[in-house]
Amino acid sequence: MKKEKNKMLLSRFLRHIAVAAAILTGPILPAQAQDTELNIMTGGPTGTYIQFGRDMAGLMEQCGQTLNVVESAGSLENFLGVRQRSNTQFGIVQNDVLEYMQTFAADDPAVARAITGVRIAFPLYEEEVHILARNDIPNFQGLAGKKVAIGVENSGTFLTASLMLSLAGIELGEAVQLSPADALPELKAGNIDAFFYVAGAPAAIYTDGAIDGSKFHLLPISDPTLSAVYTATTIPAGTYDFQTEAVDLLAVKAVLMTYEYNPNMNAYHRAACKGVSDLSSLILTRLDDLRANGHPKWKDVDLADIPPGWDIGSCVNRGIDPGYAMTCTAPAAPAAAIESEANEAYRRSICAAIGC
Repeated sequence: MKKEKNKMLLSRFLRHIAVAAAILTGPILPAQAQDTELNIMTGGPTGTYIQFGRDMAGLMEQCGQTLNVVESAGSLENFLGVRQRSNTQFGIVQNDVLEYMQTFAADDPAVARAITGVRIAFPLYEEEVHILARNDIPNFQGLAGKKVAIGVENSGTFLTASLMLSLAGIELGEAVQLSPADALPELKAGNIDAFFYVAGAPAAIYTDGAIDGSKFHLLPISDPTLSAVYTATTIPAGTYDFQTEAVDLLAVKAVLMTYEYNPNMNAYHRAACKGVSDLSSLILTRLDDLRANGHPKWKDVDLADIPPGWDIGSCVNRGIDPGYAMTCTAPAAPAAAIESEANEAYRRSICAAIGC
């Protein structure tokens, strides 16, 4: 792929990164150590990211801890959130976002500063590139000249759509910045011809969206240039009610990111590092539970499939060490209500009359 061509596509993303890098030397700290919370930045309300976040929050809840699940625009916002938001220890990011940040960090000091300290917690799953389109658009190449929603600017969908269209040499009639949730009703109303959504199948928007299979379908994606960059995959027939045949398309890996906290620096870093270690320990030791009871994509998680060019966080390695001692206590039971004297007298009378 042409590096300069891709760099032009990333200009908007890099401006965000450069601004963040210019004002940051480390993560923003809470005012006091006791203010420390654990947060994970995910995605929109119907996406796979937020369902994964809720699954991880459920693990922490079983151990009496709170992990707040934060909605976001997507991958870039999540990456920058880990870097700059207070009390934000985790964010789910697409691997192609990581790849291009790493590529341009070598030539751009601002990008290099922006990614400093960001680490991988765990590789997750492959996200399918869904393109829902009118049935008269036969394939990916058929998007040429059409009006297509490509996601909002801070999302991984926006980056992936822009890169794929450029690499395949497809020029849209109009690229519209809409979130998938906003794009679906626009497609149904005939105001756009198709929309991109990078999400792990099954994605709730397609299962809950009452999509008419006689009008709309998922586009197959077959392009040798794209196949060299993204992973070829298939969405089996019947994954969605409107999809009666298997669809061959492409996918990109989702990765859980964190920050390189130093527990020797201050109380906030110690608390944040402990939270990262605790969640890491739970994911490793309870992965079978996640696969059995969480989002179906947990079955595809390969914890050994680390994207090249990025390091695992030291607090993650601390948590997955066999000798890590995690304090895991069930949530405290609610305190028993204290009854008034009148209620106690009532209860005694009732129990005397009918038995309790």
